[in-house]
Amino acid sequence: MSRIVQESLDTPVAGTYDVIVVGGGASGTVAAIAAARSGARTLLIERGGCLGGAATANLVAQWVAFFHGETRVVGGIPYELAERVIDAGGSEGFHRYVMGEAAGTPFPLRVLPFNPETVKWVLDDVTREAGVDVLFHTTFARVLTDGSMLAGASAETVQGRLAFLAPIIIDASGDALACASVGVPFKEDDGNGRQPCTLSFRLSNVDVPRFKAVPSVERRALVLEGLRRGELFWESVSFVSTPGQTDAICLMSRIQGIDALDARDASRAEQEGRRQIRSILAFLRRDMPGFENAILADVAERVGVRETRRIEGRYTLSEEDIMQARSFEDSIALGAGPMDRHQPGGTGIRLYAPPAPFEIPLRTLIPVNVEGLLVCGRTLSSTREAMAGARHMATSMAMGQAAGTLGAIAATRNTLPSFVPTGEVQQSLQKAGALFRREQLTPTP
Repeated sequence: MSRIVQESLDTPVAGTYDVIVVGGGASGTVAAIAAARSGARTLLIERGGCLGGAATANLVAQWVAFFHGETRVVGGIPYELAERVIDAGGSEGFHRYVMGEAAGTPFPLRVLPFNPETVKWVLDDVTREAGVDVLFHTTFARVLTDGSMLAGASAETVQGRLAFLAPIIIDASGDALACASVGVPFKEDDGNGRQPCTLSFRLSNVDVPRFKAVPSVERRALVLEGLRRGELFWESVSFVSTPGQTDAICLMSRIQGIDALDARDASRAEQEGRRQIRSILAFLRRDMPGFENAILADVAERVGVRETRRIEGRYTLSEEDIMQARSFEDSIALGAGPMDRHQPGGTGIRLYAPPAPFEIPLRTLIPVNVEGLLVCGRTLSSTREAMAGARHMATSMAMGQAAGTLGAIAATRNTLPSFVPTGEVQQSLQKAGALFRREQLTPTP
């Protein structure tokens, strides 16, 4: 039986806001920008030293799901950020990319690859211009309550524990940390069947054109041989390059059997990821054309996690909703997929396309039993299969804009998010250039 230590804390109040956003990843950064632009005093709490989350700290280095085929389905703040990254020289623009090629399930996409370092300063610029207060190196501790109402959040900083007051909290932590601290129920999930984790890394001195000249069937054969020898860990030689095409940012490790909500497991994942990278690098240098002189330049600051908690919200998005292209009166974002599920315990990946852009209802971002709390990103109320299609970063950013907009309206009017008419949120989103209904879409040449 676990021992329990009782603590009594006197925590100084370090600020009063309208909206607090927990987590500065893709969805949280956009949520904070949207809230601040909507007139809310906004605090963004981020445990690391930069914004962008998986895109930057985890070295994923590309935004996926702006497009369904050739049709752009995400606008508003996320698309503005994409344009600013391009203007800053951090990307050569959207281009076609084949996901899952080495796994024998090639899936073509339009993606925005970029230099993560450029994205970091672009996000700094945009949050500063919007008036967002950003606290880096700040770890969320718990939600503060006053009776049945949310009162703010406490967090651990270099100064010690501090409290920040606000009536609205947006949980963009990826792990639903704020939700967990106030007893929001989650989808039943004991951790079995969760997608594996990945520790990304960057190689310099790569001859990218030479690699691309290798026929895909030959690449797959090399990967399968690497798997057979135990030098590779899943059917992938997946990487993107920054402008200049002389590096490879690789998503090739596969860390199985990890519960990312367990501190010891999460620590073990970092060590296992580095062990795998050492093996992968030796394989690439020896066997993969274009990588003969590759140099390990960087390893992501933390392991990338695809799946932990999903909240019980006021509606649960299902795979059927996505694949049948169901419409919702309270739609606030569009997803493009792909339906992307990395095989737990195996080396494969399941990829398939939604037949059309899919709508995400606002109710999936509102927990069932707590007022004043919203979510965005992969913790939305969904089935496991639906989350695999809705977790991509452009989709998460679109959810973030909706959550930030709703949170700001509620806070500045001193009301609860569930009392704000959905039509008003949609009207604000439309004015900001967001896309949330299929009838708004036009094919992009």
